[in-house]
Amino acid sequence: QVQLVESGGGLVQAGGSLRLSCAASGSIFRVDNMGWYRQAPGKQRELVALITSGGSTRYGDSVKGRFTISRDNAKNTVYLQMNSLKPEDTAVYYCNADGTSYSTKGSWPPFDSWGQGTQVTVSS
Repeated sequence: QVQLVESGGGLVQAGGSLRLSCAASGSIFRVDNMGWYRQAPGKQRELVALITSGGSTRYGDSVKGRFTISRDNAKNTVYLQMNSLKPEDTAVYYCNADGTSYSTKGSWPPFDSWGQGTQVTVSS
């Protein structure tokens, strides 16, 4: 079983910055993709940013040029640096990771795990 724990959310004024962190732990053999998604009230969950194990990145159109995703493979941790925040960035941010886990029975099942979410609120 693989768990994701997020930290770093909070309240910030428009134009400010926040940095989110998400650490994966548990029966991890390999972590492939790690990413951040967000969901605002009354809206669908959307991709914010994604990073592969090789370091390739993809961003949602609304955050390009303002947010930067990075990861520390040795720590199985992904970060999201958010700059020039806008009120429309207000949402619950969720961490996601997929890859391969291991079990005590000698199998190697895939995993696709989500964090519990962290609130980001940007005031105008």
